[in-house]
Amino acid sequence: MSPAFGAMEVEHYSKGVLLEPFVHQVGGHSCVLRFNDKTICKPLIQREHQFYETLPAEMHKFTPQYEGVVSVSFEEDEDGNLCLIAYPLNGDHDNLESLDNSDCEPKSKLLRWTNKKTVLLENEKLTKEWVRQHRKEEKMMKSHKLEEEFELLKKSEVLYYSVEKKGNVSSQFKHHNPWSMKCHQQQLQRMKENAKHRNQYKFILLENLTSRYEVPCVLDLKMGTRQHGDDASEEKKANQIRKCQQSTSAVIGVRVCGMQVYQPGSGQLMFMNKYHGRKLSVQGFKEALYQFFHNGKYLRRELFEPVLKKLTELKSVLEKQESYRFYSSSLLIIYDGKELPDVPVDSDPEDLEGLSEESSDESAGAYAYKPTASSVDVRMIDFAHTTCRYYGEDSVVHEGQDTGYVFGLQNLIAIIKEIRDENSE
Repeated sequence: MSPAFGAMEVEHYSKGVLLEPFVHQVGGHSCVLRFNDKTICKPLIQREHQFYETLPAEMHKFTPQYEGVVSVSFEEDEDGNLCLIAYPLNGDHDNLESLDNSDCEPKSKLLRWTNKKTVLLENEKLTKEWVRQHRKEEKMMKSHKLEEEFELLKKSEVLYYSVEKKGNVSSQFKHHNPWSMKCHQQQLQRMKENAKHRNQYKFILLENLTSRYEVPCVLDLKMGTRQHGDDASEEKKANQIRKCQQSTSAVIGVRVCGMQVYQPGSGQLMFMNKYHGRKLSVQGFKEALYQFFHNGKYLRRELFEPVLKKLTELKSVLEKQESYRFYSSSLLIIYDGKELPDVPVDSDPEDLEGLSEESSDESAGAYAYKPTASSVDVRMIDFAHTTCRYYGEDSVVHEGQDTGYVFGLQNLIAIIKEIRDENSE
């Protein structure tokens, strides 16, 4: 068990895991929490749970690995700190003990939540913009009006935070994602308001797709020309149709839902949220993709082919899926933003040992050797509104492939190819 609490508190939490904010969440509205380095969890939605337990074998490589279900309780200690604790489901302690929690961080590095404000227990210098953002969040939390929080967040749709050159970039990186903090505040507020009536929630455990990257750069794309599920109310349906019509979703079947990019050239982290993504024209969408693959010094051209390979393979898999509709599902593209030592193209092979495939000669803009598809990740996430004939209880049964999703993939592939061709050496 993690030494997250003092000696007197360890016994109380000895059978549970203290959940932390998952700071690489760049989109969506459902709260995602960090269980440990390799595992995240999110509130269980029956339809999504059913999807993970029944998805076709050929789709496994394009979705996070499903790792089970836990019970999560909302607890408050003597100091007023609000904590989310994961416990084994139905008293099955092996469910948690089989997962490696040894990498949980000590108390001094935890992000904890109080009933008044967010407290960073690490002493670190935050930018003025970050401080101002937290003051806004404190004010919004006091209002207890979640709708107002989103309205105010629209004013900060694209944010840049400076990262100090000293120390480990990845350790600083995790404290600066405003969208993940917003989702966590909302989740805790909802659970706090319902605490008198309910204090046990089911969460599903999923693979942490960012765990193998030191500084994850993440692009969250909302896929398809339709976002509402078959069970949506008329109001919800109209709202989702309007969002699609007013964004690139209706035109090309894909829109930006969130983004985080580390730019070592300027030492900044860039965040783009879904409100900005909705406003983008097709050309703006293309420019956002370009920005995602640019590290502030040069375009990461070596990433194009691995990404295109995976997108093309995913498209082929989805074209064969009968009856599935992935309404409101997202697609993640992830790569490592860590800057690596420059290596001339004509370097001796021995000089390349131990370096990543992305190592490059910055001055020449040429890459030492060709990366493989393993240097990037492409995964589908969020299946709360997914439907399929095999679910049985759905009143609407669709036939054939999800043409809206496939249409979005076709256009995404075409636009990335355009960027690649326009910026070839």
